[in-house]
Amino acid sequence: METARSTSYKLIHRVKDSRFDVDKLHDYCLLLQIGIRDIQICVTDSKDDSCLLVEDYMLLDIKTVNARLQALMSLFENHHLLKAGFWDSIKLSLKSHKFSLVPSAHFIPDSIGEYLKLNCVVNPNVEGEYFYQHKATNVVNAFASDKRLVNWVQSLYPNKKVTVLHQGSALIEAVLRQRPQSEGKQVYCILDRNVLHVFVAQNGQLHYYNQFSIKSSQELLKYVMLVFKEFGLDQRTQSVVFWGSLSEKGESLVLLRKYIRNVTLGNKPSFLKFNYMFDEIPDHHHIDLFSMHLCD
Repeated sequence: METARSTSYKLIHRVKDSRFDVDKLHDYCLLLQIGIRDIQICVTDSKDDSCLLVEDYMLLDIKTVNARLQALMSLFENHHLLKAGFWDSIKLSLKSHKFSLVPSAHFIPDSIGEYLKLNCVVNPNVEGEYFYQHKATNVVNAFASDKRLVNWVQSLYPNKKVTVLHQGSALIEAVLRQRPQSEGKQVYCILDRNVLHVFVAQNGQLHYYNQFSIKSSQELLKYVMLVFKEFGLDQRTQSVVFWGSLSEKGESLVLLRKYIRNVTLGNKPSFLKFNYMFDEIPDHHHIDLFSMHLCD
């Protein structure tokens, strides 16, 4: 595992498969997941569904959308792979709290702004409107994000279609692929640094998805319990699967298990193959990044 730092970004970790071959980029899919202060990069092999590279960066001293774009430009300029143009496919996932899930039968692309008005305020001068049609369920994720960032990423790969999606869309595809631990509704949670994503699914259908900004383990517990109350779930029998930035003996899980009996950490996804070097990444990390592999 390598670490590195520049004035505008810091590499948290990098894991690379020894089978990675720069002469085979035309067989590889480039996955980019970008948040307000971070970016994750993954390369998967489109032919055998294997994971070949994972990198996680923190963006430093980010106070404006322009500062974020400048930091990303610096990272891409100094990276030996990211500006290559001959990938098999390229996918860009954006972390945003500005989203709305719409049943496919009622979705109208020209009405994205109206859907988003129900949940958030969009600044059309800065933010563009996007959508992702789910194949795992009959729902469309309409969302807003920094349009300069999206346009810049698309400009780097003029000969390729860049699939643009919301972080939640990759997670929806992931949770609907999970094998139920029991009959009835299933609860899945992902803690991405200070953002908690909560899902309720049953029989391959999504019943609930929302995300919450949290600052403490107590707030995490509060939001999970609110979902339990809304769906009338039993704290003694209902299972909860967690992925993300928490640990088996960390404060969050210890607190949760005082109130919910069956809380477990999730595994690496079965739809990707991982060589032994990826064992150093905890199984419950990067489910959102890996699940972009499912999105077309």
